[in-house]
Amino acid sequence: MHLGDLVRDLKANSSRFMKTNVPGFSWQDGYAAFSVSPSQLEVVKRYIARQEEHHRRRTFDDELLALLDKAGVSYDKRYVLAG
Repeated sequence: MHLGDLVRDLKANSSRFMKTNVPGFSWQDGYAAFSVSPSQLEVVKRYIARQEEHHRRRTFDDELLALLDKAGVSYDKRYVLAG
């Protein structure tokens, strides 16, 4: 299974649950995937728990570009950012 197939299936199946339990829920277009070192697992868990608060200060687009830069990934904003 490719990552894109996994994300598609995850979004489709979780959408049913979320739309039933969280009015107004919708997934953003696209996705990004990063591996995480086991030593950083707790940091990632805290980030996820505070994601809503975090995104009040920093947009998703800004954060995604910063993560790509930090990982040394070359990209073209025209193809990375939606809209």
